[in-house]
Amino acid sequence: MSVQIHPTAIVSPKAKIGRDVKIGPYTVIEDNVVLGDRVEVGTHVHICGWTEIGKETKIFTGAVLGSAPQDLKFSGERTLLKIGERNIIREYVMINPGTSASGKTVIGDENLLMAYVHVAHDCRIGNGCIIANVGTLAGHVEIGDKVVVGGLTAIHQFVRIGDYAILGGCSKVVQDVPPYAMVDGHPARIYSINRVGLKRAGFDSVDIRTVKQAYDLLFFSGHSRPVAIKLAKKMFPDNPFIQHILNFISSSRRGICRAGKGVLD
Repeated sequence: MSVQIHPTAIVSPKAKIGRDVKIGPYTVIEDNVVLGDRVEVGTHVHICGWTEIGKETKIFTGAVLGSAPQDLKFSGERTLLKIGERNIIREYVMINPGTSASGKTVIGDENLLMAYVHVAHDCRIGNGCIIANVGTLAGHVEIGDKVVVGGLTAIHQFVRIGDYAILGGCSKVVQDVPPYAMVDGHPARIYSINRVGLKRAGFDSVDIRTVKQAYDLLFFSGHSRPVAIKLAKKMFPDNPFIQHILNFISSSRRGICRAGKGVLD
């Protein structure tokens, strides 16, 4: 199979197009774009700036990738948008490149970004994440691996979301969400661990139970955070999952979401 470009599409001869790429009607691909092998681009898509898209990624109608950051400090400097392999980017998604602050926006592999998702400048998204419809990431947001972001959820700039966390729909996330957490609300609060997500990801029952015990101690025991952290270090000295949580907490600059009251079904 050769490259298939619809006659109404505008593709710069300077763009680098891989093998077996498909480009749909009325799409515009600008000079500095790199499309990997077997990328599929739908209709009315605009890919611009210094944008690299990995192989087998699928981009649907109306997506805008690589347009100038919506940041008043941006002055036209050369920055990068790098998107990995086998991503699914649905209708009208917008992803901006970096600014001089970090130089790039980076998205890993095998993510699903549903319709109208916005990823602002200097964001970083890991692998295997799902961001549901109209999920909104402000600048400098960092999302780990296997994270689920509910629809209409907004994440404040510089917030970090830990691996395997799940964020309920319509949440307002203004502080860091630790790994394995289930959060919801306005502002978002921690209610438990992402038990279903961990089970689906192959965590065994012992590991899930240990993570739950650590969360109960860290967020629901009534201890102050420093005291709870000291106790967790003593109770789980060699557990890599608990160490991951504690390292995340200790490196937080925006603070960690507080515990919510009640039970989230």
